[in-house]
Amino acid sequence: MNKDQLQADSAMLAEKDSDFSKIIDAGLSRRRFMQGGATAMGLFLAANPLTAAIAATTNPKSKLLGFSKIPTSTADTFVVPEGYIAKPLISWGDPILKGAPMFDESGRQPASAQAGQFGDNTDGMTFFPLSEDRALLAVNNEYTNYKLLFDHKGDTMTADDVKKAQAAHGVSIFEIKRTADGWEYRKESEYNRRITANTAMMLAGPAAGHDLLKTSADNTGTKVLGTFNNCANGETPWGTYLTCEENFNGYFAKPGVALNDHEKRYGLKDNSKYKWFKFDDRFDITKEPNEPNRHGWVVEIDPMDPSSTPMKRTALGRFKHENAAVTIADNGHVVVYLGDDERGEHLYKFVTKNKFNPEDKAANRSLLDEGTLYVSRFSAETGEVKGKGEWLELTYGKNGLTKENGFNSQAEVVIYAREAATVVGATTMDRPEWVAVHPKTKTVCCTLTNNKNRGKKDNQPVGGPNPRASNKYGQIVRWTETNGDNTATTFKWDLFLVAGNPTIHKDFYAGSANIDDENMFNSPDGLGFDNDGRLWILTDGSYSNEGDFAGMGNNQMLVADPETGEVRRFATGPVACEITGLTFSPDQRTLFVGVQHPGEKDKPSHFPAGGASKPRSTIMAVQRVDGGIVGA
Repeated sequence: MNKDQLQADSAMLAEKDSDFSKIIDAGLSRRRFMQGGATAMGLFLAANPLTAAIAATTNPKSKLLGFSKIPTSTADTFVVPEGYIAKPLISWGDPILKGAPMFDESGRQPASAQAGQFGDNTDGMTFFPLSEDRALLAVNNEYTNYKLLFDHKGDTMTADDVKKAQAAHGVSIFEIKRTADGWEYRKESEYNRRITANTAMMLAGPAAGHDLLKTSADNTGTKVLGTFNNCANGETPWGTYLTCEENFNGYFAKPGVALNDHEKRYGLKDNSKYKWFKFDDRFDITKEPNEPNRHGWVVEIDPMDPSSTPMKRTALGRFKHENAAVTIADNGHVVVYLGDDERGEHLYKFVTKNKFNPEDKAANRSLLDEGTLYVSRFSAETGEVKGKGEWLELTYGKNGLTKENGFNSQAEVVIYAREAATVVGATTMDRPEWVAVHPKTKTVCCTLTNNKNRGKKDNQPVGGPNPRASNKYGQIVRWTETNGDNTATTFKWDLFLVAGNPTIHKDFYAGSANIDDENMFNSPDGLGFDNDGRLWILTDGSYSNEGDFAGMGNNQMLVADPETGEVRRFATGPVACEITGLTFSPDQRTLFVGVQHPGEKDKPSHFPAGGASKPRSTIMAVQRVDGGIVGA
């Protein structure tokens, strides 16, 4: 961003009589905000109440954070604090099914080999205990890099190449066992399973059976093949895994035919870099116009039953799902928070119609098929230290979701959830990604990773939880539901953290007061609380280490204390990776975290094997040397 633009943004924030400037006035004078820059803004935003925020900046010591922070790194390795050890658990291409071959770096293995191996580009994951020393890991495999997957780097695709790429996507479920040397994965366990872009699944909920979900291969609109671009995840109280379909649009193409408005809103194009549409008619929209409508859902999987059929839960809406943060409200209803990871899209909440019954596992299995889907609207009022917000109901016949506005049923509302959110007046967000619910207070946080369009597009004005134009650093929004009830339709919010670079900027682009030159980062993405309430922050941002990102190094994982606002860097990843996906063993003594796409864009990485090896996405198991609780 140039100097003139920065000055223009600062002037707008200082002078514009917006809701956001009013909320600034409630805690600090405008003049103090502008003179103090990021520090003054941080006093207002970093924690709640305001006095706690001030305490955090003057005495930031945390009782929750018991490790020494580490510096940034540009090394091609995974770095953890002194007193910790991190070991690779499993990497892309490792065999997990019976008869599957070992990984071959040549890129010439057939589709049948990849179908039995751990998928590519690990992302969200969940630990499911079997006993004290045995467990299952359910792990998303988001996408694949053709330059690494194939010896021809994707230049001369064949039908088998497409099947191989499809097999590298989806979900990997495998058993792990604790040994004297730490956790190890068990090859050929009876629990091990691959779920790919060709696995048979069922559509359930209000959209199931609708004409918009019917294809030439499925005239019922209930049977669908596959899941892909599985980003983050969730876990239900009844022990199932939720995998979230994000950038599904990128696999479809509509060559030679104009896109309709629905297709444009969901990012469909006339071509696809993955080239599946050339060998699999499902992905050619000119041949199967409804196939894209069968993707972009949350999929529920029973990890304990390798023969079970995954279920796409349509009641939770269709969009580019990031994760599914599940909690049980005090009244017994199950609540799922959902982010739509695209610039200018929205933040959602689903509340089940029926209550969770720990004694009736069968009844719980259908809980996510009935309930109410909501989308958020954020606002601020003069005199309020915290902003206000409301959950707008996305139910057919309400809030303008009628035939006059293009909706003919609840099925169409969930299939076109993005358009429904626009009709009801939801707030456009800076790429809402992972959502996390505090295990004790039920306070909710969401990463807003970045947004180059903020302040440039008419539907994405600066203000509220999106306070900076051309937002390249990101922030974390936090809210508390009214009366602590996660089923409530109103809430209060603030910004827990605003990322930035204080070594480059002296204004609000430096970040909030709890960000300094020793813990700075950009693009918060992954997010999760551990059992003690530490907030783990994983990044997927620029690793150029230049310009606005100078000094930030490789992507990283940080830990924050929600009480004091203190943030410490806990880990850094190898060259050109994203740090994503985290889950803990029940005793909190092992943290599993993913290293995705090391060496992307031809960057010089050989992680994790070193030498001249091909870089491979990998899950790391992190423990304390003394066996204690991670992070404490």
